[in-house]
Amino acid sequence: MGGWGMTLVVFGLGSFLLNMIGFEFALLMWVDHWGPAVGTMIRLGVAALGLVMMIAPRFLTTK
Repeated sequence: MGGWGMTLVVFGLGSFLLNMIGFEFALLMWVDHWGPAVGTMIRLGVAALGLVMMIAPRFLTTK
């Protein structure tokens, strides 16, 4: 699950940073159809979901 989490973090933050300079990942171009504020929230939400996917298994495993 950590691999998918890292992928989401890279796409979310990468899309956020690229959007700031006027570029975009083709995979996440659809998020701006509802406006720039919602698009930014979706991008950061994708990154946050990826971060949760990376961190959660550490707390959910039993010893």
